[in-house]
Amino acid sequence: MTTDQAGVDRLATTVDRLRRELDESQAAADGRALVELAKGVLVERLRCGPADAAEQLARLATRAGITQLELAVEIINEVSDDGLVAPTAADEHDSGAAVRLRTAQSGALQAGDTQSVAQSLFTHALTPLGAAAVAIWSAGADASLTLVGHAGFSTGEAQRWRYVPPGVPTPARRALAARETVWIDDLARSGLPSVGSDLPGRVAVPAGTGGRITGVLEICWPAALEPQPLSVHKQVEAMAELCASTLDVTVPEPLASAPSELADLADGLLDPALVLGPEVSPDGALTDFRVHHVNDRFVDIAGRPRLAVAGKLLLEAYPLAAAEGDLFDKIEHVHATGEPFRAARIRLAALVDEVPLTVTASVSITRHGALVLVVWRVQDEAARLANLLQHAQRLGRIGGFEEEPRTGTVIWNSQLYALYGLPPGTDPIPLSAITTHAHSDDVPALNGFLRNVLHHHRPASAAFRLQRADGMTRHVRVVAEPVLDSQGTLVSIHGAYQDVSAQHWTEVALSATQDQLAITAQEAAERNRLTLQLQQVIMPPTHPTIDAFGLHIAVRYRPAAQEELVGGDWYDAVVLPTKQVLVAVGDITGHGIKGATGMVVLRNALRGLATTGAGPAQVLTWLNLVAHHLTDNIIATAICGLYDPNTRVLRWARAGHLPPVLIRDGRGELLPMLPGLLLGAVAEASYVEGEVLLEPGDTLLLYTDGLIERRDVPLDECLDRLCAAVTGPPLELEDLLDHLLDSSESNTDDDTCIVGVHLP
Repeated sequence: MTTDQAGVDRLATTVDRLRRELDESQAAADGRALVELAKGVLVERLRCGPADAAEQLARLATRAGITQLELAVEIINEVSDDGLVAPTAADEHDSGAAVRLRTAQSGALQAGDTQSVAQSLFTHALTPLGAAAVAIWSAGADASLTLVGHAGFSTGEAQRWRYVPPGVPTPARRALAARETVWIDDLARSGLPSVGSDLPGRVAVPAGTGGRITGVLEICWPAALEPQPLSVHKQVEAMAELCASTLDVTVPEPLASAPSELADLADGLLDPALVLGPEVSPDGALTDFRVHHVNDRFVDIAGRPRLAVAGKLLLEAYPLAAAEGDLFDKIEHVHATGEPFRAARIRLAALVDEVPLTVTASVSITRHGALVLVVWRVQDEAARLANLLQHAQRLGRIGGFEEEPRTGTVIWNSQLYALYGLPPGTDPIPLSAITTHAHSDDVPALNGFLRNVLHHHRPASAAFRLQRADGMTRHVRVVAEPVLDSQGTLVSIHGAYQDVSAQHWTEVALSATQDQLAITAQEAAERNRLTLQLQQVIMPPTHPTIDAFGLHIAVRYRPAAQEELVGGDWYDAVVLPTKQVLVAVGDITGHGIKGATGMVVLRNALRGLATTGAGPAQVLTWLNLVAHHLTDNIIATAICGLYDPNTRVLRWARAGHLPPVLIRDGRGELLPMLPGLLLGAVAEASYVEGEVLLEPGDTLLLYTDGLIERRDVPLDECLDRLCAAVTGPPLELEDLLDHLLDSSESNTDDDTCIVGVHLP
C-alpha cells in the first residue's frame, strides 16, 4: 500500500468516525428532548414542579429496570395516539423500536430543513422497518415534484432526480393525483420510474394539512414488498404528517398566496374569475371554500351582482356545485394536489327562484399558495337565458328580451318571435327601433318610454299598438329595465313584451255595454269641483283669528293642488262652554267626496264630545268609537288639545298624528311622541294624555303631514327641518303661518292644515 493510499484511507476513516459522532450527538440531543417532554407530562399529570418530575422519572425508571429515555417514550406513547409507534411483528423482541421512532419524531420536529427530516426519519424510524432509502418530494403549483430531502441514495442518483416535470408517472405522482397512499410491491413490474430503481419495494404517502397536499413521502425497500400490517400503515402515515409541517414552512410556492396579489392577477383577466380560500374545520378537514375576491369581469350565471357572491362560501353561493359537473370536487382536487385543471366543456349550475339552471363553460382551476383561482368562460347563451328567465318570470312570463347597447347584441326568446310574427332565427328588432313597428298615434308615448330607458336609465313601461308585417295589429305592453355598472354606464337592458289584446277588446266590449252607467270625465271633474267647494265652505283657507283669555289662535288651510286629490284634512279652534279652548287637527285617509264627508263627521263629533268637559284622551277614546262603529270605514289621525286659561296648561292627546311643535325662546322642539292608535283602526283603543305649561311668548303649532312630508326624505328628517324652519327671530303668528306655507318643501300634493296657538 502506498503512502498516498494510506493517507486516503485514514481520511475516510476519520470522516466516518466524525459522521458517527455527529449522528450519536444528534441522537443524544433528540433523546434529551424526549426526556424533557416526558417531564412536562409528569408536571401536568402529577401537578408538581420540574425538579420533582425529574426525580420521579428517575425513580420510576430504576424500579422498572429501564433507562429514563425508554420510560420517557412509554409516557409519551401513553398520552399520544398518533400511530407512530404502533407495534409490529418485527418489534416484538426489539424493545428499542419505540425509542427509535420517537427519537425520529423529535429530530424531525426540531429539524431546520427537509433534508434533516429525511435523515432523522431514515436513521431512527425507517431502518427498524427494513427500509433502505427515503425521499421527500415537494409538490409545485403545476403538479411538478422536487426532491427536497433524501437518505439512502447516492449523491449522483439524488441529483438526477432533483426535479420531476408535470405529467411524469412516478409513484409519488400517482399518490399526489389520487390523494391517497400508494403501495407498490415491485417497482419494475409497476412500470413506474423513480429514484433508486434498484429498490423494488415502495410506498408513496401524500403529506399535507388543511386539505392541501404539499408533498409526498416515498419509502424504499431493498426487496419486493410483502403486504404490511395495519400498524406499519399507521406509522408511515404519521411520518408523512411530520414531513407535511416542514414542507408547508420551508417550500415556497411559485406565486405568493397573499389574497391582494392574486386579486390583482384575477382583475387582469378578461374572463370571470373567483379567488377561493379553503375553510377548514377544527379537526383539520376541508369543509368548503370562501370567495375572497371576484374580478371586474365577473358575471354571475344566476344574474346576481358581484357583491352578492363575494365573501360567501362556495357551496352557499352555488349549492349545486357539489352535484352538477362535480365542480367542487375538481376545485378540491386542485387545491389538494396543485395539479391544474382545464376543461373545454363543463356544466355550471345555479338556482334561480328555486329552479336549477345550468350553463356550459370552459373552466380553468389553478392553485396559488393556499388559494385557488377559478376562471370560466360561458360558451353559449344559456347563462343569459337563465338571467332572462328570472326577469321574465317577474315581469309576466311572456316574451322576454335582453340587449347590450354597446355591442348591439339582442336576444329574444321564442314567444317574442311569435308576438312579432317573425320566424325564429330572424334578426331580433332592437328596442330603439320599436317606433317603426307601432301605430303612428302611439309614437310620442313610445319616444318618452325610450328616453327614460336609454337616456335617463330608468325602468319604464308603455302600451302601444304593434303593427306586424302580416297586417295584424296587436295591443302590446312593453316593460324595460336598464342594468348599470358601478360607474353608472348602461351595460344591458332586460325586459318583456306582454300581449294585452284580449284584455283590450274585453275592456272595449264592457265599455260599450256600460256607457249609460259610466261617469264621463266632465261629470267626474264637476264632482271634484263640488267636493272642493264643500270642503272650502266647511274649511276655509283662513279662519277668523281667535283672541280669548289672553290666547291668540290663527289657522291656515291649503287644499290639494289637484282637485281630484282633495282630501280630508281638518282643523278646529273654538271656545267651549267650560271656558276652555279646544284646538284640534286631523287627517282622514282617502280623497274626494268620501274624505270630505268623513272629515265633517269627525269634526262635528269632536266638538260635541268636547262639550262634555272630558279630557283630550277620553274625547279621542269616544271619537275612535264613532269612527269605528258609526261611519263607513273611516280611518283617521288626530290631535286634540284643551287649554285652561286659569292654569295656562294645555292638555293634549294624539291618535297616530305627528307631534306638535313648541316654539320657546326662539327655538322649535317637538313635544313627546305620545302613544295612540289611529281612529277607527280597532274597536277599543285608549289614549295617553300629556300636558304642557305655556309660558308668555310661547307658540304651539299643530299641523298635518301635507306641510312637511317629502317622498324622498325620511319622516324624522322632515320633522327636523320643520323645527329648524321655526327656529330664529320671532315672527307675528299670522306671518309665521304664511311663511311656513310659502316655504313648505312638501311634494306629496296633499292638503295642509296649520293651527298656531300663541300666548303673548
